[in-house]
Amino acid sequence: MHAEILSLVLGNLGLTKLGIMMKKVINYFAIPLAIIAITYIALSSNTTVDPAIYSTDGLELNYTVSNDMAFNANGNYGPLHSKTSHNYVPYLGKAYNGFKETLAFKESRGNYFTVNKYGYLGKYQFGAETLKLIGVYNPNSFLYNPELQEKAFLANAKRNKWILRREIENFAGKTIGGVTITESGILAAAHLAGAGSVKKFLKSYGSEDFADAFGTSISYYMNRFSGYDTSSIEPDRKAKAVL
Repeated sequence: MHAEILSLVLGNLGLTKLGIMMKKVINYFAIPLAIIAITYIALSSNTTVDPAIYSTDGLELNYTVSNDMAFNANGNYGPLHSKTSHNYVPYLGKAYNGFKETLAFKESRGNYFTVNKYGYLGKYQFGAETLKLIGVYNPNSFLYNPELQEKAFLANAKRNKWILRREIENFAGKTIGGVTITESGILAAAHLAGAGSVKKFLKSYGSEDFADAFGTSISYYMNRFSGYDTSSIEPDRKAKAVL
């Protein structure tokens, strides 16, 4: 009788251990099996992607600037990818802002903080001596002050317009060496070479055509910056760059 009870207890203990082992096995393999099943279902989907849904046919995708919104560094209007030139600047119109920004692009690509190998400074490439004439005596401070550079450009233009007021009156509209003389062309040339050199150019009818160290001439600037409306620049003999 005791032997039968002992055998029954041991049998129950064996079944309990077996059950525990089975639970451990199931827990060990359950998560990996679930991941495998989900992956299989996802990869065996019959859903197909229709490329037509994502087609760009018929959409306006040309985001390049139109031909009438840009012109090249030689002043010639044309497509942005012209074979003859790749130097383009935004077309800002023919008023004062367009005049100064186009000239700045020619001088320095519009970089306020550049100094060329001859020591000319900033966006408009001013020389130290010219700066003194308009009240700027610290070139280093000038170089790192964009607002002062803008004031200096306007002050210099005002001063040059006063110095060249008679030449503007007498020569505007005339043609010299194939170049139509305009007020804006005269002011641009004065920025390049100084008012005195512009006087000589005009009075000699182009025979005294000053060129800077890079070979850029007065006649080139006269032509390049012809036809801008610079009437907003008031002639002022004592113009200064003041913040």
